[in-house]
Parts: sequence; C-alpha cells; structure tokens
Amino acid sequence: MPLEKITQIAGRGVYLPGNDIDTDRIIPARFMKCVTFDGLGEFLFYDMRKNADGTDKPHPLNAARFKGATILLSGANFGCGSSREHAPQAIQKYGFKAVVAENFAEIFFGNCITLGIPCATASRADIARIAAAVEANPQTEIVLDVFRQEIRFGGQTVKALVRDAARDALVNGRWDAIGELLEDAAAVRATAARLPYLAA
Repeated sequence: MPLEKITQIAGRGVYLPGNDIDTDRIIPARFMKCVTFDGLGEFLFYDMRKNADGTDKPHPLNAARFKGATILLSGANFGCGSSREHAPQAIQKYGFKAVVAENFAEIFFGNCITLGIPCATASRADIARIAAAVEANPQTEIVLDVFRQEIRFGGQTVKALVRDAARDALVNGRWDAIGELLEDAAAVRATAARLPYLAA
C-alpha cells in the first residue's frame, strides 16, 4: 500500500517553552520497558507533567484549553540526548502530527521523519508569534505547509523549513524506508535470486 503523501498538517497548537528538551524528558527511560510503542503517549513528558504521586503539575499539556492540539511548538535543539526512538513514538502516540522548533537533534529528526512526523524549523521570533496567537486563542488553526515551507495561522504566514531530503520524502510518500522495502518485496526477492552469493 503506498505511503501517505504528507504535504501539510493542519491543527491546533501548543507551545512547550525551553531549549535542549532531551529525549529523557520526552519519554523517561523507566517507561521504555514495553513490547510495543502503543501506550507510550500516556507517558509523554511525564516528569514535567506529573508530581511523584501522579497528580498534574501546571504544564501546557495538562491545560484543558490545549487538549487535542496536534502541532507541538518548542525551542532550540529539540530531541537532543540519547537516540531512543521511543521519543518520537511517544509524541505520535500522544496525538501530535508535527513538531516546529528552532532546530532539532539529528537522530531525533530522522526518527520522526520515518514515522511521517514533519519536523519544521522556524526562527525564535516566528515561533514566539505563533505561540502568542495560540495563547490568545487556543482554537487558532495552524497549517504547516511542508510543500511550500511555511506556517499559516491567524491571518499570518511565516517561513518554516523542512530539510530537502526529508521534505522530498514526505511530500512524495517515501518517508518510511522499511515500508517501501516491504512494498517492493517481490522485486527484492527477484534481485536476490539473481545474486550468486545468495543462491541456496
């Protein structure tokens, strides 16, 4: 089955301030003892959102007015730290479909793209403008246009860059290398059959 072509993501946003938000804060290591990724969304930013007794801390993701947001806004060096793929999985399982930040850690960025999660970079000033619009009205629709490399919100437009290779993969439905490989399994088998060192 062909992969979805991800040309734009539209939805409401939530701003998580701060720089150097690492993968251990995104998904604490103690929640990574799982067979599948399915339940990881529950533990997204757990130690930032929860007290030791499990009650809520004041946090943007705990605010009722931001419930259902699908575009995460943040600062510089987002996703730094260890290379755990659980971090983008937790972000996706929570319900986020895109992340906008000043820049991203390399491995985190790649892990997001292979899940079909666009990671767009925007300037600090432009992210602040989007965050201000969301703070004033959490119902503000944000459109991350991957193809045009821009974000539209509340009658405003700002530049949002997606790296060329990632942008090409997303807009052309080639973002999951394993999915592509499985889709072309017959061609893979045919090629393998012609290779003498793979012959039985």
